[in-house]
Amino acid sequence: MASKQEKVLVTKTKFIVIDGSDLIAGRLCSNVSKLLLQGNNVSIVNCDKIMMSGKRNSIVEEYKTFLKIGSIINPLNGPYHPRRPDTMISRMVRGMLPRKKPSGQASLKRLRAYVGIPKELRSYEKIQFDNAKIKRSNAYYTSMAELGRTIGWTE
Repeated sequence: MASKQEKVLVTKTKFIVIDGSDLIAGRLCSNVSKLLLQGNNVSIVNCDKIMMSGKRNSIVEEYKTFLKIGSIINPLNGPYHPRRPDTMISRMVRGMLPRKKPSGQASLKRLRAYVGIPKELRSYEKIQFDNAKIKRSNAYYTSMAELGRTIGWTE
């Protein structure tokens, strides 16, 4: 008989595919970070259709001021700012994970983000979070593709 100390917890990792169409970015990223910390492999598809709430002009101006942050000594050494929707979402999720703990670093390696839906993920069942769905029409939100095109992303 094995004692409680000798028992090893076996965690089953799931492969989860999330469809980002018409989901609010911040709520989606917080749900994804929780799934990653639980040990799941998460792929986010349709990152270009994820929405950001707020006025379009204020979102674009805020991101443009974020892009001006650079190194004083040598601007070529970073920091590098993402302009593609999939890398912007990965960066948002990274900000919600523990920075210095090994669990946060390992969690980020289990995240994949895609613009559109790749062929190998088309057969998987895609889920959406009910608490992250947009409540109003699309006119009240800015998509990640619009934001990316405005700040310099070329498809």
